[in-house]
Amino acid sequence: MSAADLIAFNIILAAALISPGPALLFSLRTAMSDGRAAGFAAGAGLAVMAGLWTLAALLGLESLFLQFPWAYLSMKICGALYLLYIAWSVWRSASKPVGNSVRPRGRAFKDGMLINLGNPKSVLFAAAVLVVVFPKGLSAAEITLIVGNHIAVEVLFYALFAFLVSGRMARQAYLGAKPIVDRMAAMLLGALGLKLLLDR
Repeated sequence: MSAADLIAFNIILAAALISPGPALLFSLRTAMSDGRAAGFAAGAGLAVMAGLWTLAALLGLESLFLQFPWAYLSMKICGALYLLYIAWSVWRSASKPVGNSVRPRGRAFKDGMLINLGNPKSVLFAAAVLVVVFPKGLSAAEITLIVGNHIAVEVLFYALFAFLVSGRMARQAYLGAKPIVDRMAAMLLGALGLKLLLDR
């Protein structure tokens, strides 16, 4: 494995991170509604689970999913149902004022992990990227470096994202339009959950 391989992986990872999806949407809403610390914790949870999916891909979990489609389907259904649950919760609380209580960091971290845990497509995406970018026969040290790099890149991205969207002006704008923003977020999360549920 060369430095160029790792750089190529990071470029692909950056492109994937900025594409709209459940992880980015969850990170955005958490940072805006619950503040910078919760936004950072949610991003860290998303990053750790994404890194674990990359580790799973490197260890061959995608082969298991291909051999046992029911395992993939079960994870996909659980992930879709969790996204629909999050969407329903966001929709229900859209008209409620924010108040002083914010999502605890531990809860935000756990929710971030669950959002990415419920997306088994991540392991297939990681496997496809890893096969193209990295040579075969990676050592344990190289696998550790790839996974650590993945987690570090995502943590850095989500930390910067949380910092930018949880500022006073962004938060005030969110609070002013909370019912609309939350209902739009709920519809997007629900649509993503339904897409995950119905995709074959």
